[in-house]
Amino acid sequence: MTESDADAAPASNNQFHRLLRRLINVTPAELPALGWCWFYIFSVLASYYILRPIRDQMGVAGGVNNLPWLFTGTLIAMLVLNVPFSALVKFLPRKQFISLSYRFFAFSILVFGAALHWATPEQVVWIGRFFFIWISVFNLFVVSIFWSMVVDIFNSEQGKRLFGFIAAGATLGAIVGASVTASLAQLVQPAFLLVGAAILLEISTFCVRRLSRLSEKMSDRPHAERNEQPIGGGVMAGFVDAVRSPYLLNTAIFLLLYAVTSTFLYFSQASVVSESFTSRGAQTAFFATIDLSVNVITLVVQIFFTGRLVRWLGVAVVLGLLPALSMLGFGAIAVVPTLAAVASFQVLRRAGNYALSQPARQVLYTVVSREDRYKAKNFIDTAVYRAGDQVGAWSYALVGFIGWGIKEAGIIAIVLSALWLANSLWLGKRQEVLAEQQAIADRNNAEAAATA
Repeated sequence: MTESDADAAPASNNQFHRLLRRLINVTPAELPALGWCWFYIFSVLASYYILRPIRDQMGVAGGVNNLPWLFTGTLIAMLVLNVPFSALVKFLPRKQFISLSYRFFAFSILVFGAALHWATPEQVVWIGRFFFIWISVFNLFVVSIFWSMVVDIFNSEQGKRLFGFIAAGATLGAIVGASVTASLAQLVQPAFLLVGAAILLEISTFCVRRLSRLSEKMSDRPHAERNEQPIGGGVMAGFVDAVRSPYLLNTAIFLLLYAVTSTFLYFSQASVVSESFTSRGAQTAFFATIDLSVNVITLVVQIFFTGRLVRWLGVAVVLGLLPALSMLGFGAIAVVPTLAAVASFQVLRRAGNYALSQPARQVLYTVVSREDRYKAKNFIDTAVYRAGDQVGAWSYALVGFIGWGIKEAGIIAIVLSALWLANSLWLGKRQEVLAEQQAIADRNNAEAAATA
């Protein structure tokens, strides 16, 4: 490298940093970890979105009438899998139990790939049903583990600035993964796509190890070097703490109400779409348009607005935006249950969740203990979320059973969204208090360590 090249490299890095500073408020010390987090969640979501269309097709092939039972099987599998995961958290260092978890899922995907490749047509149906359940478990687990590590690295103040931008990596990964399957699904067998998804998970484990080394250097929390020691605690601590702690319990209620109202909107959309379109092709095109609109809006908001809005408005207000929007949206559907109303509400709600609500919700976990970041958070993100699906699905079925329709379901959803809004505001205010207490404790510990 010439002397001029050596001078140009730092200048180029400074220009890149200045460009990022225009988008997000990031310091030079945070850039390496931010980049690896981006690459990490990109790989995880690309892996899942390669698998998601295959899962959905297998769910339909196994019989639409069997889908409720597949969702029930998913909830049971979620509850069961939380126990061994909590045991790994108890006995192994962070980078080991996360890497082991991802490699376990990668190996299981390869097993499914081999089974699908050698199975008879009759066997494929049953393999597909188990695959549907397993991938429905997989997607929540791998994403929850990612965010558990992120909130273990960044503190509350950093999370408000950076989590929205990190979430943009997830959106891009979803777009790339879905594009890969859409382009290759008719050219190669599903087994080969599953191999690609497993390779992406292995890339994620590499990112975990890089982040583990970086976190010891850039964390503002005292004794960052202890992050790779086993966390310990009880195997059932995730469930116990989620119920015992008012803060974690309300965080679980937040996600439960989101899942229930999402299911209400999903069934309302299905009802309106089935009446508006007669051909499957038109229905598929409608859903694709919804997904495209959601991804475009989400990506723009995540990159340019999320971090700023969380800092300017605060966690409480940002968390409250989605339930407030839901009250308006369900009100519009109750009054005018048209395709345009449902489609507009669906796009805004999903984009609002991915771009604003989800990053703000992750900030909630920056002020809890390390054990709760992995155990309670994982239990809430997986088991509680799937429980919300079940409650929403069977509640909507009950609404139809007693002869009510979309309007009545919308009114019920408005009431649930109002409770959700109150819950959101309480959580956000409580997070601010806990973050301030944590910052004071960290400063005191740092001063004590410096004078020791």
